[in-house]
Amino acid sequence: MDNIVAEGTRQIIDGRERVFYSGYWIKTYAVPEDTLQAKRKLIGALTRRLFNHVEHGLNIPGSRLTEARQSYDTETDPDRRRVKGAMLAGALFNRAADIFTKLVELQSVGIEIQSDNALMRECGRCLQEALGLGRLVLHRSGEEGIDELWGEPFKAFSIPLEDFYESRYVKISMTLRDIDRIANIIVEVFDPLPGFHGIERHAHDFAEAAKTKTETLRTDPDIFDIWTSFVTAGERLGQHFNTDVMPADPTPEDERLIRDGRLLIQRARELVSDITRARTPMPKSTTEYVERCRAYAERYARHHPA
Repeated sequence: MDNIVAEGTRQIIDGRERVFYSGYWIKTYAVPEDTLQAKRKLIGALTRRLFNHVEHGLNIPGSRLTEARQSYDTETDPDRRRVKGAMLAGALFNRAADIFTKLVELQSVGIEIQSDNALMRECGRCLQEALGLGRLVLHRSGEEGIDELWGEPFKAFSIPLEDFYESRYVKISMTLRDIDRIANIIVEVFDPLPGFHGIERHAHDFAEAAKTKTETLRTDPDIFDIWTSFVTAGERLGQHFNTDVMPADPTPEDERLIRDGRLLIQRARELVSDITRARTPMPKSTTEYVERCRAYAERYARHHPA
């Protein structure tokens, strides 16, 4: 019991401060001074990140908020209403960013901005409404939404920056867990199969590179090596296949199993890339991928009984 590390423990490891959450030691970064300027910069970065990872067409200018709301309110078809609600959420985020930009400009010329300022309240209202609509939005892959991406700008607005950074470390630990789940199921299902034997090393190398990329900000000086390692590890994983063990006279099911197995490996590479770039867990997609791998293993076992 004495060896259990408390959540939130900080420690210098290999010359770098790290914080412990859910079994992972995560790289930390200095928290900027908690000012309107810093919050505006952070919310702007979070909003750009959001639009980069969700479905296309949602980056509606804040100046078109009234139009977006009217279009959403008058839509009756459920599928179209979902998309229009997502577009409204985008307009709300951009309106909040517009307001924050103006507040920072006012503050820069000496006008004091109080937390109960009417524009501050309107900014918070826009972010909160966008958060509520975030459930309608899908990840760019089309598989699931990422609620955390929608909640982060509002969280950055409403809580101290130090608390926001700490909450990100918690979410990053959950992200690393999803990456490990995907790597572990690849090893469990595919490494015992002749065509994929030896993939364990590539799966773990890819997972380690993905986890390092996930915990690293793009502004980090090491990003050039870290991103390169992540990309090349993914390439090695996707290319791994033992062609010399192909049956001399493969049946149609043999060919389908090989094709579908390689597609599953490619899907793992894509899913881990989505998770890593968003730096947010994707539990639904991860669970579905694990289930697909287990179904593949059962199918393989039926065709190749021990």
